[in-house]
Amino acid sequence: MILAIDMGNTNAVLGCMEQGKAVFTSHFGTDRTKTADEYALLFRGFCQRGGVDPAALEGGIVSSVVPMLRPVMKEAVTRLTGKTPILVEAGLKTGLQIQIDDPAQLGGDLVVVAVAARKKYPGPLVIFDMGTATTASVIDGQGRYRGGMIIPGLRVAVDALSRRASQLPLNINLEPPAHVIGTNTMDCMRAGAIYGNAAMLDGILERVEDELGEPVTAVATGSLVSLVVPYCQRVIHEEPDLLLQGLCLLYEKNSRRHTQGVKA
Repeated sequence: MILAIDMGNTNAVLGCMEQGKAVFTSHFGTDRTKTADEYALLFRGFCQRGGVDPAALEGGIVSSVVPMLRPVMKEAVTRLTGKTPILVEAGLKTGLQIQIDDPAQLGGDLVVVAVAARKKYPGPLVIFDMGTATTASVIDGQGRYRGGMIIPGLRVAVDALSRRASQLPLNINLEPPAHVIGTNTMDCMRAGAIYGNAAMLDGILERVEDELGEPVTAVATGSLVSLVVPYCQRVIHEEPDLLLQGLCLLYEKNSRRHTQGVKA
């Protein structure tokens, strides 16, 4: 059993994983002010609640899109488990051919979900990750990471709209709208957010297929996927644990090199 952690800009997830499946998962907010000791204490509480003894964990792996938290997470997991975790960073063995202008710029979270999606689905692939930002990653039929898109996230866009338009309410909840055509301000905003994002995913898939010249398999993960994917017209496979599954695969690829002291 291993400890897998993904730190996003806003939210994070921790999972104790065994043979690629989650024994338990815990979600928490990303806090850049917390110390390694505070995170270690938080993680210990999650493990206790999940019935897992941290000392019995084989190892750990951490992905973070917040650079300042990488050393904090490394230290926190080491204090919790007594073992130094693998970090998802440049030089890690992934098996992924990255064909963008500067491969070092590719976020670790995008690498992780691409590795997991390639393992589970046939290519070509478009992988959506809906969190603070909505990202789209394109894997061609030869398994090469061709590039993608970075789009303002659903929640970010709605909050920005509310702040910039004085007559619109703040902090609206994103309950699914009853109709595409809203009949009051709140329902109009919800319809625009949910159906607008659903139509965006559908449209992106159509345009990627035009550019690649062949159909794609669509996969989606992230905290906001369940709000949007049900309203898409295209078939999009929801994979809420895709990041954790990808971290497990990367751990398997790199754990021997890591324990032997080879730079991951």
